Amino acid sequence: MQLFYNPDLTEDTEHFLFPKEESKHIVKVLRKETGDIMHITNGKGWLFTAEITIPNLKSCEAVIVAKELKAKPRYNLHLAVAPTKMNDRYEWFLEKATEIGIQSITPIICDHSERKVIKAERFEKILQSAMKQSLHCYLPTLNPAETFKSFVDKKHNGSLFIAHCEETDKKSLKTEIKPTSDTTILIGPEGDFSTQEIKLAIENGFMPVALGNTRLRTETAAIVACHSVAYSNEL
Repeated sequence: MQLFYNPDLTEDTEHFLFPKEESKHIVKVLRKETGDIMHITNGKGWLFTAEITIPNLKSCEAVIVAKELKAKPRYNLHLAVAPTKMNDRYEWFLEKATEIGIQSITPIICDHSERKVIKAERFEKILQSAMKQSLHCYLPTLNPAETFKSFVDKKHNGSLFIAHCEETDKKSLKTEIKPTSDTTILIGPEGDFSTQEIKLAIENGFMPVALGNTRLRTETAAIVACHSVAYSNEL
């Protein structure tokens, strides 16, 4: 099954037009014709089955013939991850985390961050593409970038963790995850969190955790954390 994304679709939609770029791809590349079936999600849990009525290169028309609201994941994972020096590494994290299963992402600017500006539009496209490729119907939320202090000072529900590399007392993340609950995990930049940031996070209720016995890159640590939560919630 090939999945398309259209955020404007609602449960009441009966007829719609694909945008120009997708219309060209559907008609010229996929060679879809009148009567062919397409699958579309709005990223909010709905999976729509549509039948092409007019396979126009500039504005392909279709009608909804079936729809289904997919069940939400059993858990809610929010990863706050510092932008990496190389953009492609952060994009890799966004792609893989979406495939594994994540609900919310916040880029956080830390004391040791080498990159303080993100490409939100580019990141959104990465998330959309990964959602379609992995056949998910819920698009992860990409929150605006903010400072570490601003993020940890906010109220967050559920279990709160900070994964850092300092040689201090830390729990293992995999033993502390509570299935079917809200979980927020902080992942620092290449230079790790500063001592002051770790102290501030702990003061705000974040538990220090380890992700294993080796030092991981930022994007690798984020994926390990994401997979650990997803695995703990498998039925």
